[in-house]
Amino acid sequence: MKFQVLLKKQTWEICLKIIVNKTEIRKKILDKRRKNDGKKFQINFQDISRILQKSKSARRIVGGYYPYNSEVDTTKILKEFEKKRYLISLPKIKKNFQMDFFQWSSNDPLSINKYGIPEPISDKIIYPDILLVPIVAFDKNLNRIGYGGGFYDRYIKRVKKNKNILTIGLAYSFQKVKKIKVNNNDMKLNFILTNRKIK
Repeated sequence: MKFQVLLKKQTWEICLKIIVNKTEIRKKILDKRRKNDGKKFQINFQDISRILQKSKSARRIVGGYYPYNSEVDTTKILKEFEKKRYLISLPKIKKNFQMDFFQWSSNDPLSINKYGIPEPISDKIIYPDILLVPIVAFDKNLNRIGYGGGFYDRYIKRVKKNKNILTIGLAYSFQKVKKIKVNNNDMKLNFILTNRKIK
C-alpha cells in the first residue's frame, strides 16, 4: 500500500513538472509570436504538396483551422486546396472539451465562439484525411504544445482509432524549442512545416 501511494505521488510530481514546463514554454513562445505578428512569414503551399507526394497520399479531405492569436495564416493554403478540388473543413469546439470538423468553403460565413475563435456555421460533420494543426511550440521529435485545452490531442487520438489521418503541424521557425516533455495524452505529429523547412 505504501509503495502504491509513493508511486502515485511520484507520477503526480512528474505530471506537475510537465504542466509547469509547458506553461512556461507557452508563455514565452506566445509572447514571441505576438511580437512577430505582422511580419510576412509564410508557409509555402508547395511544401505541403511535397509532404502529400512523399506520403503517397490520395487523400482529398482537409481539416484546416481559421487563424487566431497570431497563428500561421492558413487562408491562402485552404484556398489552394479548394482550387485543387479538395473538400475543406474547420473545427468546432463542443461540450466536454471535444472537437469535430465541419464542412466549410472560403465563401461561407463564420461565427465566433466563446474563446474568440472563428468557427463554421455548418452542421455537416467531416472526418479529415489531412489535418493541419496549429502549434504554439514544437521540438525536433515532432511533439507540439497547443493552448493547453488538449482539443487536438483528443481529436487525433479518437479519429486514429478508425481512420488513417495525416497530421501536419504549421508553425514559424522561431516557435521551435529544445525539448518538450510529454505524457501519454500528447499526440506526436507526422510532419511539422515552418516558413523555413519541413520536419
